Amino acid sequence: MRKTAVKKTSPKGKAPPKRKKGGPLRSKKPGRNQIAQARKLPSAAPKKKALRPRAPTPPGTAAPATAAPPEERPDTARPRALDIARAGLDKQAEDVLVLDVRGLTSYADYFVLMTADSDRQAGAIADTVDEKLKAQGATKVGVEGYESGRWILVDYGDVVAHVFSREARGFYDLEGLWADAPRFQVQA
Repeated sequence: MRKTAVKKTSPKGKAPPKRKKGGPLRSKKPGRNQIAQARKLPSAAPKKKALRPRAPTPPGTAAPATAAPPEERPDTARPRALDIARAGLDKQAEDVLVLDVRGLTSYADYFVLMTADSDRQAGAIADTVDEKLKAQGATKVGVEGYESGRWILVDYGDVVAHVFSREARGFYDLEGLWADAPRFQVQA
């Protein structure tokens, strides 16, 4: 025998309202299951395992290989930084300073800081740097600040050239910001 579905009707003879798909509305208050689960969680963080000290290496055996310090690695960016500094000096850049930021930052090895007397001179210095490095086969990653000329930044990946006006160099004070970086002055 087959059962048939019987429609429920309200006492006034109307059908009950249809429910919307998506389930019941969720309230912001935690339900019973959420409270029970929170009680089961441990209140303290799991304990970390203690590290055992390494056994000392016997004399005469080599220590495990580690990365060479920045001073011992072959430095391919230094000649490029010096070329940028010399190109700036060719256009009468002043206070040419090279900062070695290897180990201090991950996006460059050297910063070359130069000061220009005017916006026009700053553009000429940046253009000369670009021409000299393009002749050597280097490609620039990006350039910023040509419009204003207060601070022109030319990025070559491992070396970043900064051409400042006097006011901008004093205001941004990259020498003070990178005070831990070894530095050397480049003169004509």
